[in-house]
Amino acid sequence: MTLLQVKNLKTYFYLNGKEYPAVDDINFTLDEGKTMAIIGESGSGKSVTALSIMGLIDAPGKIIHGEIHYKGENLLKKSEKAMRQIRGNEISMIYQDPMTTLNPMN
Repeated sequence: MTLLQVKNLKTYFYLNGKEYPAVDDINFTLDEGKTMAIIGESGSGKSVTALSIMGLIDAPGKIIHGEIHYKGENLLKKSEKAMRQIRGNEISMIYQDPMTTLNPMN
């Protein structure tokens, strides 16, 4: 069963009247029980992809196209309240330095 499906996702940033594509037409499917890694060079859009899925893109960024389906529902059509219920309970993000992020002493 498909757990997460990203279709034609485009997330752009707008600065000083210019458009900067951070994620440009990405597609992938993750089936239940499977693991996937997103790898790439610095600045290639890995974090922006994850933030887009989590619904955490703030201005000047904007998801301009695509669909993000989780358990068959398009997350882009969910309210912020509904997304807060999903974040942390069902979908989470571990940042690049997990030892610092997960260390209760920091």
